[in-house]
Amino acid sequence: MAPEARPNAADNLDDDDYPAYTMGRAAEMLGTTPAFLRALGEARLIAPLRSGGGHRRYSRRQLRVAARARELVDQGTPIEAACRIITLEDRLEEALRQNEKLRRGGHPPDPS
Repeated sequence: MAPEARPNAADNLDDDDYPAYTMGRAAEMLGTTPAFLRALGEARLIAPLRSGGGHRRYSRRQLRVAARARELVDQGTPIEAACRIITLEDRLEEALRQNEKLRRGGHPPDPS
């Protein structure tokens, strides 16, 4: 019987979506508070993965989004508006990407 394949932990080092950071570490890295990160979760801007013990874990991609939200809030934008701005920025970026693909002769995305 062959041994069970064990995932290599180093494979996660380059994964922007791997939930590697605890709430405390994420808040420290962003120079903010855990309450700010919870507020982003409540606004559904980011959805951290929960560990087996129920603790929030954040990915690098989520930390970049949270950093953008913090930037807007630091400029005086209410958190709800900051979340909406970021969501609209993401949608615009995706639409521009799709338009460029279509210009190059690609096929439109499947709407389903």
